[in-house]
Amino acid sequence: MERMPDTNTESESNPNANANDKIIPAAYVENKIYLIRGTKVMLDEDLAALYGVPTKRLNQAVKRNMRRFPPDFMFELTKEEDANWRSQFVTSNSKARRWGILAFTEQGIAMLSTVLRSDRAIQVNIQIMRAFTQMRRLLVSNEELRLKMDELERKHDGNFRTVFAALREIMDKPDEPEAPKEKIGFNTN
Repeated sequence: MERMPDTNTESESNPNANANDKIIPAAYVENKIYLIRGTKVMLDEDLAALYGVPTKRLNQAVKRNMRRFPPDFMFELTKEEDANWRSQFVTSNSKARRWGILAFTEQGIAMLSTVLRSDRAIQVNIQIMRAFTQMRRLLVSNEELRLKMDELERKHDGNFRTVFAALREIMDKPDEPEAPKEKIGFNTN
């Protein structure tokens, strides 16, 4: 489980973004996106805090609408993942739960807006979707940079081979006996 890197969201850089869209700071949303099982997710307790509802209420709404949340939209952390999670991110108000932690993918978070029908839920979902979009853009630009570096390495690899071959040739030459050196300076005898 990894915490995803901080980025600036579209709402921060978009002059057309509505002021009402900024219910929560974008960096806060991005810090609540984690990589679990190789998928970017947000946890139920973080989402409940963002939506301003108790975690229990969010989970009840999800359980009443389970058909809307297939495994690629939401999954429950295993006991091992839960224990690992709690050991990595201990909070002072961490309470024992009778149910496992639910992890929601981007699609699952979008589906939450159909289950939680408040204005705040709609605005929070807009912020979250913008954060996921910005993170996706960042990953794509990083991938493009990596591909360009690979291309440069392949393109210039021949030049480096020539340099290394010349260095090896110099290093592999047998040592030639040095000619006696003439002394420099004044002779006092």
